[in-house]
Amino acid sequence: MNILTRPGAFVLLLLAAMIAPAFAQTSAPDGPTLAAVRARGHLICATSDPLPGFAQLGSEGRWNGFDVDFCRAVAAAIFGDPSKLEFKPLSGDARFAELQTGEVDLVARNASWTIRRDTSYGASYVAPLFYDGLAFMVPQSLGVVSAYQLDNLRVCALDEGDELTSLQEFAFVNQANYTEVLYEDREDLSVAYQRGLCDAVSAPASWLNAIRRGMSDPGTQRILPERISKSVFGPVVRAGDPQWFKIVQWTVFALIDAEEAGVTSLNIDSLKAAKTHRIRRLLGLEGSFGPPLGLVSGFVPNIIAAVGNYGEIFDRNFGPDTGAGVARGQNSLWSNGGLIYAPNVEE
Repeated sequence: MNILTRPGAFVLLLLAAMIAPAFAQTSAPDGPTLAAVRARGHLICATSDPLPGFAQLGSEGRWNGFDVDFCRAVAAAIFGDPSKLEFKPLSGDARFAELQTGEVDLVARNASWTIRRDTSYGASYVAPLFYDGLAFMVPQSLGVVSAYQLDNLRVCALDEGDELTSLQEFAFVNQANYTEVLYEDREDLSVAYQRGLCDAVSAPASWLNAIRRGMSDPGTQRILPERISKSVFGPVVRAGDPQWFKIVQWTVFALIDAEEAGVTSLNIDSLKAAKTHRIRRLLGLEGSFGPPLGLVSGFVPNIIAAVGNYGEIFDRNFGPDTGAGVARGQNSLWSNGGLIYAPNVEE
């Protein structure tokens, strides 16, 4: 007698087939951070440096920007509702104590990613979300289109070790003559440059964009394409909670994968009829992508419906309609010559 002819065997096999999907979809138990966020009813997210384009308080009293949109994406992943978010600006370049004490669940933009910051303060950088670097801004009237053309100029710069060293090394290698006009913070750079105390300003490109956006006529200024140093920014979480780390990490990856797959906030509903396995996995129609993280299978479409994909977030905060017109450059997808890359959403 084989197994299929034994009494009751068919019923047992049928029951096994019925309950197997349920086991496959069983959600992982909540870790400490996810449990605290759900019990509170909202995510507490912060940025260490309010910066136009990344995080700024709008006239209507609502925070907006690239970092804020990422925080809303995480809230949407957990609750299916991007509004379940409390956003906090934190003073200082690197604020880890708020993470350590649980006052915030996530810092969307902290100081740039270094081994010391990633290993010394009980915090963990999750994934690259924005690539930056030291650049130059000049008036359009100067007729300069490349940093390699800079010579015999007064350059406003921060009186800060790494950035000043990068500027000096760039000038030395390219045999460029310039006069340093040094200041302590971004606001000083902006004032000095706008009042003609220097011919060019050197700072991280994200800062230059913020300075240009604050000027009365941003179109008269040009941020040169070269980056003479490298820095990478990304969300930071408390160390020691692997589930929370993975939730934030796969929120980053989902935004990137969605852009690469062509899934946007505008077409997401129509794509639910797609037959492509990659699209169906992203939309939670196949596989069990969410439950192993402690999330629902449809957490990715919740994210995309709330804030769009990575490209939509970038364009919303830095695109032509913002008046900034920042080229994506390094922050383009890898398939378009940039550095933005994520693992595939697969089982």
